[in-house]
Amino acid sequence: MRFTLSSTALSSKLIALSRVINSKNALPILGDFLFEINNNTLYLTASDSENVMKTQLELTESDGSFRFAIGNHDLLEAVKGFSEQPITFEINQEQNLVKISYQNGLFSLPVDNADEYPVAQPISEFAKTIVLPNAILAENINRSIFATAQDELRPVMNGIYFDLTPDHLAVVASDGHKLVRNRIFNIKSEEPSAFILPKKPANLLKNLLGKDGGDVTIRFDERNAEVNYGDGVLQCRLIEGRYPNYNSVIPQNNTNEVRLDRLGLLAALRRVQPFANDSSNLVKFHVEGSTLQLDAEDYDFSKTATERMTCEYNGIPMSIGFKGNAFIDILGNIECPDVLIQLADSSRAGLVLPCDQPENQEVVMLMMPMLIND
Repeated sequence: MRFTLSSTALSSKLIALSRVINSKNALPILGDFLFEINNNTLYLTASDSENVMKTQLELTESDGSFRFAIGNHDLLEAVKGFSEQPITFEINQEQNLVKISYQNGLFSLPVDNADEYPVAQPISEFAKTIVLPNAILAENINRSIFATAQDELRPVMNGIYFDLTPDHLAVVASDGHKLVRNRIFNIKSEEPSAFILPKKPANLLKNLLGKDGGDVTIRFDERNAEVNYGDGVLQCRLIEGRYPNYNSVIPQNNTNEVRLDRLGLLAALRRVQPFANDSSNLVKFHVEGSTLQLDAEDYDFSKTATERMTCEYNGIPMSIGFKGNAFIDILGNIECPDVLIQLADSSRAGLVLPCDQPENQEVVMLMMPMLIND
C-alpha cells in the first residue's frame, strides 16, 4: 500500500490540522492524524473529541483504498522542512510501520489502527443552515473574538453568538465589560435561529478562512455545528445555554457624539494607560468643545498622565471613565480611519462605531463606564 503526493501541499494541510490537536489527550489516538486514501484522494482528519477538522488532497499516484493513523508531532516535524518535491508513503500493516521516502532519504514511523479513531457525531437532519461569504465570516470572527469572556460561571459568554433573524444575522461577543455587535443585513431568515460558537473553533476558522471568494456553509442543530469551507470541513460541539439579551444593554438616544482619528486615539491611550492603577485600569475621558482629554493616575505609586487631542464634538461637556486596556482592544479591532464615540451620560455605556460602516453591515462596540471621582 503506497501513495505519492506533494510535500508542500501535505505540510500546509498538516500544519492547519495540527491546531485542533491538544498537547494532552484522554485517548492517545487523538494525538494522531487520520489518513484515508480512496480514488486517488487523501482525506486527512484531526480531532480533540469536541472539534473535528477534515480536509483532502489529490494524490500523484496511489495503489488502492486504505486507512491508518499516525502520530502528529514526529510526522509534522519531518515534513514541514521539505522543499517542494514528491514524497512517497509505503505502509507495512504487518509491522505497523510507514516508510516515507523523499529526494535524499527516507524515514519510518509507527502507525496506529484507524478503526480506533473516534467517529464524529452527525448533524441532525433537522439542522438549520446559514450560507455566507468566506471573507464576511472571517472578518466578523476577527472583529468579535477579542470580546469573548473566560467565565466558568457563565459559559455562554465564552463564545461568539450567531443570531439569525428576519432582518439580519447578528454576530455578537461580550465579556460583561465590553460588547461587539455586528449586523449583516443581506443574510437573514424568516425562521429565527441561533447558536454559540466556542472560542477554539472560532480561532481555528479565523486562521483557516482567507479573503478569497467562495461561500461558507454552516449547518447547526442544538448541540453541534458543521462548517464547510473550500476543501475542508470543521465539526464542533456548541456551547449550550441561553445568551443574554444583548440589545437591551445598548443605549439609544446618545445625544453626545465625538469624532476622532482612530490611530491617534489608540496611540494616546497606549501612552496614558500604563499610568493607570493596575487593579482598576481606569482612564478618564473629558470632552469639551473641540478637545478630548485623557487622564490616568495611580496615587499608590505617585504616577499620573494627561494627554489632549483635537476632536469634533457635538454635545455637552462630559467626563466618563473607561477601562483603558479594554478601550485599546476595541480600537484595535475596528478597521476605519475615524471613529465615533456616542455617549448618553457618564453613567451609561459608551458606543464606539466606525465612521464608515462595511457594506451591508453595521458594527457597534460598547464599553461599560467606570465610576470616576471628580
